[in-house]
Amino acid sequence: MKPIQKLPAIFYCSASGHEPVREWLKTLSKSDRQIIGEDIAYVQFKWPMGKPRVDYLRDSVWEVRSRIGNRIARVMFAVVEAQMILLNGFIKKTQQTPQSEIELAITRLKDWKHAQNN
Repeated sequence: MKPIQKLPAIFYCSASGHEPVREWLKTLSKSDRQIIGEDIAYVQFKWPMGKPRVDYLRDSVWEVRSRIGNRIARVMFAVVEAQMILLNGFIKKTQQTPQSEIELAITRLKDWKHAQNN
């Protein structure tokens, strides 16, 4: 049997040193952070995968789908060079994922790729 290869998760870090997903997670309760963390870890070990845990959004951006109490959390990520780059996290307030959140993740991915090439 093939050993499980874990996809390392890396927090996107802005040029100013901010890690938006890590900072967002710190605003949540310990139990909410634990649920989201377990969902991210599940994806790390089971990638590639799809619904219901993960959904493709656009370009190279995917989302980890977590249910925390009566709320829905999303962590957007991309897989680049066998790494899971955590780009954006938020609590969903509507049925559809807001385009602004997807655009933010795409912008952060472009920033991350640019920083890797310099």
